[in-house]
Amino acid sequence: MSAAAAARGLLLSRLYSTTARQLHAIASEGVARGAAGSVIHPAAVVHPDATIGQGVSIGPFCTVGPSAKIGDACQLHAGSHVVGDTELGDGCVVLTGAILGADIPGRTIIGENNVIGHYATVGVKCQDLKYKVTQDVPRYMMVAGDRAELRGLNLEGLRRNGFADQEVSSFHILVRRLRKAYQKVFMPSISNGSSFEDRLAELEKESTLSESASVSYMVESIRMSFAKGRRGICKFRSWSSS
Repeated sequence: MSAAAAARGLLLSRLYSTTARQLHAIASEGVARGAAGSVIHPAAVVHPDATIGQGVSIGPFCTVGPSAKIGDACQLHAGSHVVGDTELGDGCVVLTGAILGADIPGRTIIGENNVIGHYATVGVKCQDLKYKVTQDVPRYMMVAGDRAELRGLNLEGLRRNGFADQEVSSFHILVRRLRKAYQKVFMPSISNGSSFEDRLAELEKESTLSESASVSYMVESIRMSFAKGRRGICKFRSWSSS
């Protein structure tokens, strides 16, 4: 690395550090004014213009943008982000690495009591579409369309959240297994007359996939969405490719 490149990197690092401290200071001030009864980690960045409901829990390294509206009793796990013109209904859980909304034109609306899975993406690049998510988004997946249908794996989210830091070959194996699992459950061939439950059960029996922690977590998040009192997962087009 050249001396100029090193100096530029150091300058950017210091600039980021200074900006982050200022944002934390602003965020803390805004939180004190508008989020009584909520618990917000000092390492979270919550814009003072954001609307935070009662009893909200926001973990470390989360981001909440100025136009975001967080409903009562919501939980934002570490490293999750709610940005853009996004409204999160009461009682929602946003798990680690999930991203809701985007800082471009468009609106994202999440209904009440939904679980947004680990590293899932909802509403990014929405381009003036209005998203209404009233069912869970499984772990590692993303949705698109004004009726919020599952549209494949959120591979970019995996990369951004450290999965690609492992050996390249290991990351490729992870992606291949997740893709195979997704295709088996959500993209069966037209001639395959098995039910969704049958395909999920078959996946759990495949040793090469069930032995993968990431695939197991994905299946677990799907199962949890169909537990008593929950409303299942977002719709998907089994005949389409992605």
